[in-house]
Amino acid sequence: MTQRSSRPSRPDRPHPPRRRTGPARPPVEDPARQAALDTLRAVRQRDSYANLVLPGLLRDRRITGRDAALATELTYGSLRAQGLLDAVLTSCSDRPLSEVDGAVLDALRLGAYQLLRTRVPAHAAVASTVDLVRAAMGSGAAGFANAVLRRVTAQDEQGWVDEVAPDEETDPIGYQAMANAHPRWIAQAFAEALGSRGEPLRDALVADDTRPAVHLAARPGQCSSDELAAMTGGDVAPYSPYGVHLEPGSGDPGDLDAVRERLATVQDEGSQLCAVALTKAPLEGPDERWLDLCAGPGGKAVMLASLATLSGASLDAVEKAPHRADLIRKAAGDLPIAVHVGDGRESGLPAGSFDRVLVDAPCTGLGALRRRPEARWRRQPSDVAPLARLQRELLTAALELVRPGGVVAYVVCSPHLSETVGVVADVARRTGAERLDTREFFPGVPDLGDGPQVQLWPHLHGTDAMFCALLRRPA
Repeated sequence: MTQRSSRPSRPDRPHPPRRRTGPARPPVEDPARQAALDTLRAVRQRDSYANLVLPGLLRDRRITGRDAALATELTYGSLRAQGLLDAVLTSCSDRPLSEVDGAVLDALRLGAYQLLRTRVPAHAAVASTVDLVRAAMGSGAAGFANAVLRRVTAQDEQGWVDEVAPDEETDPIGYQAMANAHPRWIAQAFAEALGSRGEPLRDALVADDTRPAVHLAARPGQCSSDELAAMTGGDVAPYSPYGVHLEPGSGDPGDLDAVRERLATVQDEGSQLCAVALTKAPLEGPDERWLDLCAGPGGKAVMLASLATLSGASLDAVEKAPHRADLIRKAAGDLPIAVHVGDGRESGLPAGSFDRVLVDAPCTGLGALRRRPEARWRRQPSDVAPLARLQRELLTAALELVRPGGVVAYVVCSPHLSETVGVVADVARRTGAERLDTREFFPGVPDLGDGPQVQLWPHLHGTDAMFCALLRRPA
């Protein structure tokens, strides 16, 4: 007879729980990073401009203070550094970035920027980014993002630059372009304008890759720079008699009382200096009618109209796009500016009827890349030639509109030689216009070179890379 064991039978073990297909935990809400990510998406999908999208998101979502500052830093920083970030992410991904979903790529750039260029702890940068991806795309995409970003943490920024950049000895321009997150062709243009592939180029690219201060312009006749500095807590600008600087991250300057009350405008100090220079060049004869030939959206027109009013002159403004003409009228407020909608090359205004003319010509904007972080990756070398042709045509038209003996200021926010000295030299040769020593009308500004034109630089002057040349129509 078989005896049964006296040990109690083991109870059946419960089956392990089924694996969850959704997120293991709800993603942590992160309004600052979500706003940054949504801005990156708008820039990628709709060719939007971050400086127009982000402030609206911050307002609508009531994101303020440190969260707003974080969102701003992450947005602009990720856009500025995109080329470098993509090179690093390519090294860390098992698939080409062209095959990565755009929304995931936006998040990866946001995470890689935090890892390489901020003091956000690595675990926080990775976890917050993975949470964003999980909330939008699910666990599969989150796992991919987690793996890529953990590979990014293997080196700091300099380590990655040494790995992904061209050799510094054999290709100094390519190395500096990658190290400072610029397309190579733009770094090449800077090198040619500076006449250097060494330290000046490095300094220019470093300054161009740094978040700039906010520049304000006090409205002449309404507010002094000292008063504006006191109202805003800023510092009086070093060169412009109307300028004030605010620290980066000071909030939306449009919210300042002085800006809302039209006592000041947001305007780079270099732009202020170029507008003022036109008004300082000596004239023989009348000085009563001034013209801004490419006036939208109105920053320099407001400066010129204010100075014209103080000196007894009047200002006309030409703008091709009707909506930008409306922006001029709005910016002008009670200033007497006669706004004309039309092409500056064929404005219909009487020839020889103006004493001073400003040509703030459309350009590549390579001199303001630090303020327009997405622009460096949108512009292409093929953009330069058609813009240079337009610039020559506008400058020629301006020299026809100014009276004999009158002065024209040619201004572009670019250091590209094809848009600057190339345009001026060609038009002066064809028209016989006299090129004035423009440096004389930038008093107190150092490092202006051999002339006769002026090229400003972020690393030398703290301004955008503005170019200005003054020409006089022969009598």
